[in-house]
Amino acid sequence: MSEQPRKESSGGEIRVPGTISKLLDDLQELVDHSCRHIKSQCLKSDNKIDNELFDQWQQASYDLAICTAELAAAQSFLSFSNDCEEKSELLLRSAILFSAETIQNVFQRLLARHSDLGLAPQDVLKLSDDKNVAFDLGQCLDSNSLAELGKEISEREIFRLPAGLNEEKELVRETFFRFVNDVVAPLAEEIHREDKDIPEEIIRPASELGCFGTCIPERFGGLQPDDKPDSLGMIVVTEELSRGSLGAAGSLITRPEIAARALLAGGTVAQQQHWLPRLASGEMLCAISITEPNTGSDVAAVALKATPTEGGWLLNGSKTWCTFAGRSELIVVLARTSPDSSLGYKGLSMFLIEKPAYPGHSFKHEQEAGGSLTGKAIATLGYRGMHSYDLFFGDYFVPAENLVGEEAGEGKGFYYTMAGFSGGRIQTAARATGVMQAAFEKAVSYANERIVFDQALSQFQLTQIKLARMLATITACRQFSYAVARQMDEGQGQMEASLVKLFSCRAAEWITREALQIHGGMGYAEESAVSRYFVDARVLSIFEGSEEVLALKVIAKGLIEKA
Repeated sequence: MSEQPRKESSGGEIRVPGTISKLLDDLQELVDHSCRHIKSQCLKSDNKIDNELFDQWQQASYDLAICTAELAAAQSFLSFSNDCEEKSELLLRSAILFSAETIQNVFQRLLARHSDLGLAPQDVLKLSDDKNVAFDLGQCLDSNSLAELGKEISEREIFRLPAGLNEEKELVRETFFRFVNDVVAPLAEEIHREDKDIPEEIIRPASELGCFGTCIPERFGGLQPDDKPDSLGMIVVTEELSRGSLGAAGSLITRPEIAARALLAGGTVAQQQHWLPRLASGEMLCAISITEPNTGSDVAAVALKATPTEGGWLLNGSKTWCTFAGRSELIVVLARTSPDSSLGYKGLSMFLIEKPAYPGHSFKHEQEAGGSLTGKAIATLGYRGMHSYDLFFGDYFVPAENLVGEEAGEGKGFYYTMAGFSGGRIQTAARATGVMQAAFEKAVSYANERIVFDQALSQFQLTQIKLARMLATITACRQFSYAVARQMDEGQGQMEASLVKLFSCRAAEWITREALQIHGGMGYAEESAVSRYFVDARVLSIFEGSEEVLALKVIAKGLIEKA
């Protein structure tokens, strides 16, 4: 692994062209107009969205979601680069580069889809009529300028730009940076290639560092202040862990984070006092079981049946993609407690299942009364270490006190799930940034070392431009997630959490692809870490809300309803 990334030093003065900021605002206005247009085509007589009509606008809605995410990322990056106390020419140049590329991307997407979006071609084209616009964009995206940026990055081995963290958060980041380099990285490749369990050599010191308590209040033994949430701390830790390994470290705190948010949202005082300290200390590891074979991302369609019985409930049915189910001693399960299917999501409740930890790729937990829970790991091309399981419940008994919220929580499981998912989405964005960061560090190092046609790969213009674009995109993702974390800590940012998840996970696929490409044949070899980053990144756009469902059912629909 690389040593502590070198930080870029202060540079000279550089200004954001006024046209860049204005174009971002103008494009957002067109997106807003398009949302209003689609809304006008989908309204029922009661002034609510008709879902069947809305589904006829899926492609246009998907494009609007992507545009909104890209514009929000650019605005976050520009705002940070202007306000950052650690003045940096390289930071601002990178923000301008990213914003200019965003403008080009959104411009082309709106132009291509203009008729669906209720726009005339001239509505889009007029934004570039001004000669100053064309000049400024041309200057920002000039190949020689971009190559100079990439050359500086490679020659000085600049692995990351100023992040704007305070002293406390920077100390947290450095602590987990060292932990990843010293503990996670030496084990990551073996865990991936041999599909091994996450060893205690990672879990034990991670728990000692407080890893599992980042989203649990101090009164329950966690690291989060009792008087206010601290999503930023969780993001900083997640990013560093993911830099070491997505499957063996980066996702360790995702499940306790989702469970903690659900318990804090709906658990009884007794449940919070019983479960949260055990989760915070790492004494008890947990898994989340929501997805079913026939439901995918449609949480409201969950069908696992929970039937009342003396002293509790009996669970019958199947779940899938339950990550870490074998090793975990606690599984948070969403099940249908009402036989009335017309209730939809209102018939769902959340249960806490305690079981023994099982190593390996399969397990069977048999209860004394005859109930059973069987799990079998799903073979995956990446994201190895935690193992994702198919589960089957057969008359599996759960005590009444393990229904989240107990009697008052019956039928509220969907809401508790959503409370956990908002944090899961922003955390997934942080996981994506960590994977991108690892891939970028390897790409810079390899480009400097690899000699092609008698010169280092990093001396070629195309490589330099790749590196400049990669670092700009990673920094945009980081600052977007930081901004959303601060919003969420103020009780806002639910939509933004979905936007940053959508944007960062798409970016991770591109960044890891470029890092692998820079490595050439070595990147395709399994002995190279970038091959792991590439396959790990692919899952990011699927879990915690698949890209299409997130874009359509959460982002686009939310934007259009509010238009």
